[in-house]
Amino acid sequence: MISFFRKLWKNKRGNALVIAGAALPLVIGSAGLASDTIQWVLLKRQLQRAADSAAIAGVYARVLGNDQTAAINTDLTKNQNTGYSLQSGYPQISNPIITNTTNAVRVVLQVTQPLHFSGLFISTSPAIQAAATAATVATGNYCVVSLENTSATGITATGNSNIDLGCGMITDSTSLNAAIATGSSSVHATPIAAVGDIQDSAHWNSAELLPFTVAETDPFANVNVPPFTGCQGNANKLQVTSNTTYNHSTDTGIVCFSDMSLNGNVTLGSATYIIDSGNLSIGAQANVTCNGCTFVLTSSNSGVSGIQIGNVSINGGAELHLTPPTSGNFSNILMYQDRRAPSGSSQSNQINGNSNSTFTGAFYFPTRILDINGTSNLNFTCAQFVARNVNFSGNGSVTNTCTGGYGPNGIAGKHVRLVA
Repeated sequence: MISFFRKLWKNKRGNALVIAGAALPLVIGSAGLASDTIQWVLLKRQLQRAADSAAIAGVYARVLGNDQTAAINTDLTKNQNTGYSLQSGYPQISNPIITNTTNAVRVVLQVTQPLHFSGLFISTSPAIQAAATAATVATGNYCVVSLENTSATGITATGNSNIDLGCGMITDSTSLNAAIATGSSSVHATPIAAVGDIQDSAHWNSAELLPFTVAETDPFANVNVPPFTGCQGNANKLQVTSNTTYNHSTDTGIVCFSDMSLNGNVTLGSATYIIDSGNLSIGAQANVTCNGCTFVLTSSNSGVSGIQIGNVSINGGAELHLTPPTSGNFSNILMYQDRRAPSGSSQSNQINGNSNSTFTGAFYFPTRILDINGTSNLNFTCAQFVARNVNFSGNGSVTNTCTGGYGPNGIAGKHVRLVA
């Protein structure tokens, strides 16, 4: 027997089999652990995806004033795809205070996962946990706000216009083309945000695009038409014809006209000019100046349905130098259209101009279209454009500069993001 084992020991033909047999447990163990690791990582990623989505859903619920817990649980029924039920006590939901954010929501999820190989040696399935924190964060200042909240496009840039705003643009449109830039337009504005989607385009000039963002509230929702004595009728129309002069630089308080048609040399005072049911029309030959004034298009008729509220039409040949008041009800607002104004595709306010004109302040047309046509070089200073739809067109440039910033008049946007 001893002799037999000595021969077997010296026989090299069996070495490979012995080594393979000895290494087999290591091979099987390595393969099993590799399989468990892949399974663990996959489930961890699936659970993290669910936590991320749930946290974002919670923030949107808070922004809209809804129940964050209900929104998170609803989201988890759709996006928790591990195939395993959450452990008792989960999800864990909290609202941490995070610097420079609001509406923060933290969601922690945990499941127990039996691992096929390791489960042969351990009696308790390990727990897999994932956590995510989302919040609304500031995304810059916006000077273009489209309040369109349907599937219609909210912001359009077309033609050969060169638009340099020095600020951001945002629309509440839910369209997959909420903001579009076509033709040969060139838009320099960032960020560009929308409740819906924004199609990438070279015309945006590498702007930061923020689709599916939080809706922007009306920045002038608390500004209302002041009480005034109605002045409808032909006798109250202000009509300044070409080659004539109208100098009312001493106007103050509230001045009411049923219509304003300006074609000559016009100087207006620091007043609130009410246009009762009529239009503000400025012709090609007009030269209009006012410092500290606001034009208000409204109607002395009560109610909403059936009332007539006019529009603004400014010819590109006119020369205008207009600034708004810096305090009071219409602080920083140059043109204001009553929110009762019926909307419609034919209801458009036209702002055209040339390099000789300067505009400062906000243009507010919350229920109607604002068309800005830069026939040459149209210049604005610290301007804000708030309308249902905002369209830029023309063959010239539209430039808006605000060197000192908007200060308390700034319109800040917010975007929902994962912050941890």
